Amino acid sequence: MAMTELTQEIRKRLTFAIISHPDAGKTTITEKLLLFGGAIHIAGAVKSGKNTRAAVSDFMEMEKERGISISTSVMGFEYKGRKVNLLDTPGHADFSEDTYRGLSAVDSALIVIDSVKGVEERTRKLCEVCRMRATPIATFVNKLDREGKDPMELLDEIEKELAVQVRPVTWPIGQGRHFKGVYSLIEKKLFLFRAGQAQLPSDVVSIDDLDDPELDRLVGDTEARKLREDAAILGGVYPEFSSAEYLDGTATPVFFGSALNNFGVRELLDSLVSLAPYPTAKNAEEREVMPEENKFSGFVFKIHANMNPKHRDRVAFLRICSGKFERNKTYYHVRSGKPFRTASPTAFMSQDREIIDEAWPGDIIGLHDTGTFKIGDSLTEGESVNFKGIPSFAPQIFRVIRNTDPLKEKQFHKGLNQLAEEGVAQIFSKPHQANVRVLGVVGQLQLDVLQYRLEHEYGASCAYEPVDYTIAHWVTADDKKALQDFVDENFRKILVDIRGTHILMSDSPWTFNRVKQLNPAVKFYTTSEMVESRA
Repeated sequence: MAMTELTQEIRKRLTFAIISHPDAGKTTITEKLLLFGGAIHIAGAVKSGKNTRAAVSDFMEMEKERGISISTSVMGFEYKGRKVNLLDTPGHADFSEDTYRGLSAVDSALIVIDSVKGVEERTRKLCEVCRMRATPIATFVNKLDREGKDPMELLDEIEKELAVQVRPVTWPIGQGRHFKGVYSLIEKKLFLFRAGQAQLPSDVVSIDDLDDPELDRLVGDTEARKLREDAAILGGVYPEFSSAEYLDGTATPVFFGSALNNFGVRELLDSLVSLAPYPTAKNAEEREVMPEENKFSGFVFKIHANMNPKHRDRVAFLRICSGKFERNKTYYHVRSGKPFRTASPTAFMSQDREIIDEAWPGDIIGLHDTGTFKIGDSLTEGESVNFKGIPSFAPQIFRVIRNTDPLKEKQFHKGLNQLAEEGVAQIFSKPHQANVRVLGVVGQLQLDVLQYRLEHEYGASCAYEPVDYTIAHWVTADDKKALQDFVDENFRKILVDIRGTHILMSDSPWTFNRVKQLNPAVKFYTTSEMVESRA
């Protein structure tokens, strides 16, 4: 039976996120994948100096100045018959929420590990999120051109720290100054490394039998002997790679290389294109949504204001989950119950965008947003479907924010509200002090970003003042009078979020537990979702 157009388009899609600890080389890998995918012609240096281009995926000025990714960016390109949608996520822990939300919008992930440092804390946490969702993971061990940990040790560390079985697909020959290239254990091919070259080496040699003397001639006796020993050990310890284990999230294929030197990245991309899953089913509160369903559905996992500072625009990032999305068609905005029509949906190439007429499951598109959308919103052809797994965490750092320029009051409030809707920070008000705004963030760097963006994108300036609490709990009660009495009784410790929900602030776990014991009719939650799902 002939495949429908919808099924054909779904089979073409590959939507994945690149995740890692900061400085493992994630943004460099993103650049090189785009380079090999034909999406860019020159890869930019990430640590932007005077004579280097800033990385394509880091579009905010602050990212270019600091050389780190602060915001998830989306890039699309075509490669070997597949339409690749790639999300480059922030590595820094202060932007965990942006990364977790990005992971809700993909079907697989690529974890980048620094061969010198091994598995680091952020990598461990991000892998936990992938495991929770059974997201297939591929692993790229980077920086083999530097002296680092022994590759066998690294395999043990990945298996132990990330709680996933490893299946080496390529294997390094030498390391650091003695790095000669990688050998594909599946294709039986040798990829020779030449330092400092701008393009992928043409030195690809088929070596079906590792006892072939040609191997000694190409990499030297010592490295050839070591490769033979390693291959024998690997064959005895690890089962052969199975795509089924990878797709159900229990085993990760491991690749080795040096992204900075373009080495090992094309083999990685070729493997992802042949192995990585098509768009998968997504869970909603009401039911499981399959990509092959004829009716369109999708959810907003990110909002970004001022992607193009010249236009002061605001874009909602929508992951398409089922059916076909069409430009100019009217859809149903589930949360508001109102119709929504978009005249200029866009596809992404970092901050460059082009208007599209249609999109399919797996695609991530940008919708021009005048304040209609919030993170987690669903768009459908009429069905009330609310997608799950888009987290919002209780902040860990709180500050009162003050406008320091009375002449810019309007710009200050506009900027603050837009950045809060975007998820840069959560904003709370005090019921008995109407003019006081309290910011809640996961990490200190978010405060710096907010201050920077208020100034550079809205022309407003602010100052922070400390507060004497560190723990937040959303509160609700089945008995409305009991809730109101609780709020009145604790009014000095109560904040209100942008949805109008009350939050109790505490300065220690002991204080919180005491309040909780004294108020059995009140329910306390550490995320806003729990309150919303009860509402």
